[in-house]
Amino acid sequence: MKKLDLRFRQLQNQLLSEKNSEKAEQVIVYIAIVSFLIHLAIIAVVDYNFLNLGAFQELTINPISALYTPFSIILIYEVYLLVFYLPKSITNYIGKQYEIITLILIRKIFYDLSNLEFSENWFSIQGDLQFTIDILATLVLFILIYFFYKIDQKNKSKKTSLSLKTERHIKVKRFFASILIPIIIGLAIYSLSNWVYNTGLNPEAVGTSLKSLNSIFFDDFFTVLILTDVLLLLFSFLQTNQFSRVIRNSGFIISTVLLKISFSADGILNTILIVVAVSFGVLILLIYNKFNQLEASTR
Repeated sequence: MKKLDLRFRQLQNQLLSEKNSEKAEQVIVYIAIVSFLIHLAIIAVVDYNFLNLGAFQELTINPISALYTPFSIILIYEVYLLVFYLPKSITNYIGKQYEIITLILIRKIFYDLSNLEFSENWFSIQGDLQFTIDILATLVLFILIYFFYKIDQKNKSKKTSLSLKTERHIKVKRFFASILIPIIIGLAIYSLSNWVYNTGLNPEAVGTSLKSLNSIFFDDFFTVLILTDVLLLLFSFLQTNQFSRVIRNSGFIISTVLLKISFSADGILNTILIVVAVSFGVLILLIYNKFNQLEASTR
């Protein structure tokens, strides 16, 4: 039993170490660059009629669509960072969720760039209108994430040494992080296999599914995050029953649920739900800090 526990701790240290995180970042960057160049090369080969992809040729019409590939790779690293920050800070963990959803939106913008219709009736074309809203939403999300981290930084500057209960809670979060990594890997393999099976690699089915590619993995991924957040909330009661912290953690769960729901929505509603979810998280953290300041002043 002791040997099993020791091996599990060693695995935790390997998966969640700063050194391995930096190595993973370098590998992901190289893979993103190579995949981008390969995608561009395929588009060039098809464009000059050196290769005929048949019905799949429609998927390589515009070079701008190649930007979709490296961003998909970068999103994989962001998922790893989310798990990496889970034991360190719950707010950084939530912040990474917001970064991931923003990158998903940016990736969608790159996909839509290749399908824009330049016309005087810009706002009457559904695709162009959606593109405009997504651009504005990205700016809003970037600002909201900035304020989220800024508010969190003020809270961290006041923290003191860790209590025994806090250290135990960190161990619980490290355990969840270690469990999440194989679950996410398994989910990614299942999602990809299921997508291949459902589309049968049929060109028409593949082209249609690419428009809703986020639901292939990230819909289920955020479901896993919700379950994890709920379990962490329950375990947090062993550390503290402080009202403001319970409300903060509950608010973060609501924010994650809204992000999850956004994958089921289409068009403008999808973007609105994302902005509302992140805004809710920022406001929850802001009120939590103000509440703590009020409690500190009345002691």
